[in-house]
This record gives sequence, C-alpha cells and structure tokens, in this order.
Amino acid sequence: MAHAHNTSPSRRDILSIAAMTGATLALAGLPAQTQPPPRNPNQRPVGRLQHPPMDKVRVAIIGLGGRGTALLALLLDISNVQITALCDTVPQNVTAAANLVTAKNQPAPTPFTKNETDFENLCKRDDIDLVLIATPWELHTPMALSAMRNGKHAAIEVPAAITLDQCWQLVDTAEQTQRHCIMLENCCYGETEMLVLNMVRQGVFGKLTHAEAAYLHSMPDSLLSQSPSSIWRRQHVIKSNGNLYPTHGLGPVAQYLSIHHGDKFDHLVSMSSPQLQLSGLRDKLPPNDPRRAEKYVCGDINTTLIKTTLGRTIMLQFDLSTPRPYSRINSICGTEGAFADYPPRIHLRGQPDQWQTDLTPYAEKYTHPLWKKLKDLATKSGGHGGMDFVMLHRLIQCLREGSPLDMTVYDAAAWSSIFPLSIASVSQGSAPVQIPDFTRGQWKD
Repeated sequence: MAHAHNTSPSRRDILSIAAMTGATLALAGLPAQTQPPPRNPNQRPVGRLQHPPMDKVRVAIIGLGGRGTALLALLLDISNVQITALCDTVPQNVTAAANLVTAKNQPAPTPFTKNETDFENLCKRDDIDLVLIATPWELHTPMALSAMRNGKHAAIEVPAAITLDQCWQLVDTAEQTQRHCIMLENCCYGETEMLVLNMVRQGVFGKLTHAEAAYLHSMPDSLLSQSPSSIWRRQHVIKSNGNLYPTHGLGPVAQYLSIHHGDKFDHLVSMSSPQLQLSGLRDKLPPNDPRRAEKYVCGDINTTLIKTTLGRTIMLQFDLSTPRPYSRINSICGTEGAFADYPPRIHLRGQPDQWQTDLTPYAEKYTHPLWKKLKDLATKSGGHGGMDFVMLHRLIQCLREGSPLDMTVYDAAAWSSIFPLSIASVSQGSAPVQIPDFTRGQWKD
C-alpha cells in the first residue's frame, strides 16, 4: 500500500535509546541507560485497561491482501462480530473481501479505496469499535494512531512498529486516548505455546532462568521475487542489518517470563553473520534484471541476546535465507526442567538424561483452557494450525466482556523495539543497548 522507508536508526533514534555517560562511552558511541520520558498529565497507564462490555464488536479492516483477507474470513466465523468497513488501495481486494462479508448474510461494508490516506476517513466513522491493520510494516503505527485518536481500539499485525519513536507514539497515544492497542502476535496463541505457558504458570519448570526464540524461515526465492509483498519486505533487507522480524519467537517466551508482570527487558547485544544467500541468488539473475543492482546489508543470520531486569537471558535469532527447517525454537529453562520445540520435547528433574518426546501426559494435564474450549472450532477454521482463530476469538471475547486484553500496548512496543534496537547494536559493533521501560515502572505491579 505504500513505499518502504529507511529503517536504519537516525541520530534521534540513537539518542532516544540512551544518553552518553562518561568520556569513554561518549568516545565509543555506546548508549547507556536512561529513564523513559515522563508521562504527560493527560496520560494514564493502560496495563489493566477495561471498557464497558459490547454486545457486538464492529470491526473495520485496513489492508486486504493475503493476510488481511485471511483474518477477515476467521472473524466471519466468530459470533457477535460485524464487519462495517474495508480499506485497501487495490479496489479489487475490497470488492472480493466485501463479497465474503455479504456471503455470511452481513450488510455490505463501506469501502475505502480512494488513495493511500483514505484509511483516515475510515477511522473517523462512528460505526467502528475496532480497527484491524494488516498492511506493510511502516504503515502499522500511523494507522493505529489514527484509529486511537478517533476513539477506536487498534489491533495491529506484526511488528507493531519499526522505529523507537513509533513505539513511544503507540504507548503515549494509547495512554492519552485510553484505547486498547494490541499487536496480533498469533504465535502466543499456538496450542503448544499455550500448553507451555500453562505449565510455566503451574510451576512445572521451577524458577525460569533462560529462554531461546527465533524466526527461522528459509524463503530467499520468495524474498527475491517481484510480488508486491516481496518488494517492500526486500527494501528492509536492503537498508537495515539486525533482527527485522522479532516478535513471532519473542512473544511467547516473553509471556513465559512474565515480562511486564514482574520483569522487563533491560538491554541487548546483537550481531549479524555475513550476507551471502540472497546476493548469491541475485547474481544468478539475467544480466539485464534490475535486481542485480540491489545491495543487501542484512546478514543471513542475526543473533540477539537480551538480559532482563531480574537477570534472566533470552537468545533470539532471525534468518530468512539459510537452508534449514522452519523453527521458532520456543525453548524455556528453569530450575526444575526445560522445554524445547521443533520437535516439542520436555526434560524434568529426576528423569533419565534424555528428552521426553511424548507430551501426551502433559497435554492431558496442562492443555490451556482456551484450547480445551476452542480446539474443534480452531482446527476447523484453520489459520496457522488454529492459533489465528484462537487469537481473534479471545480478542473479541475480551472486548465483549469488557475485560483487559491478554497483551497490551507495552508488549507491542517492547517486542517490536527489538527491530530498531538490534539495528543500533549491530551498527555499533554489537554494543550493549538499553531497552526502554515502556511501562514507566508499571511492570513491577
């Protein structure tokens, strides 16, 4: 829907990450810890934000490519949801999506297709409760800000933001408007992830000390293609070197570690391998192909290490090109045992010195209540093994009940901030970079 922008950290971004302290740090250009900007008088924390219950949730969707259309289809399978408006710069996308809505015997939604700013007119309508945003990354924050400033709740596809300024804009606007702003991190709702979360909360792994997460998805041919979605994604690989897609792996382990519920991210260091895979494919293109002039700066594999305030550690990787099987690693370690995924396996204190690969006894005891309730519907509806359906069903449930959401704008900001902060660390020779406290101290409660 729009052109990609340079996501390399500006001087303002670097200075907002941390102030320079001491002559050595100043000369080296290494960021040190700073306090978050003060909360303005017109802002209030939103960690436990609640709104009056809704009998019906009126939803508008901005961005109706493959992802937005898939989410629309799932919403149409959830009761007490009405689709009132649809927006995309490709009119055919809106027409096809509207046909899905009317096929479910709902009134035809109002279309918004005039130009790249028509979403602002959508957000001004008074028949919308929730705006769902499934557009290219650089548009997520501006669209969410427009939604909240017009009195709507915002649900944003991942990542919620790609600069540190955007992260703070989301936080401050949610606090000013007192509107929900949730990132649609579907991996937090996977059956395995929710099983592990329930086991963590039941104390099965003891006190947690370390986690490992990733987005390992070998797709160099797709990334190099000339499809619209590949072109804007490739622009980020051309301009930025860091972890450009952190939240799928990080979200679930952040929940295991109770980030923003007794702990928070403190700082990170990040490093990238050489970039070889994508340029190797590029060099095999025909001599007159314009892509042969592209220069890719993002290393094949980025590894970021995160330390939390309680001293726990997270290893987070990003890799779109190495020929290895898909994995989000999804591993947790504690004083009483460990879990690792892909394939899922468990080891607990007192067991033989090997992984236990039969999770049936644990599933019978610890399957999360949401999956016990929704598994048949989720499996039937599809969407990444059912996680998309569970995510949307839970979001609608919370809005209808007037309950706090499972994830907040603070989660959206902190998980997304790894994108620009990892770039900053890589650009400074893997220097430590502080991760802001987006809750401004509320994580302690």
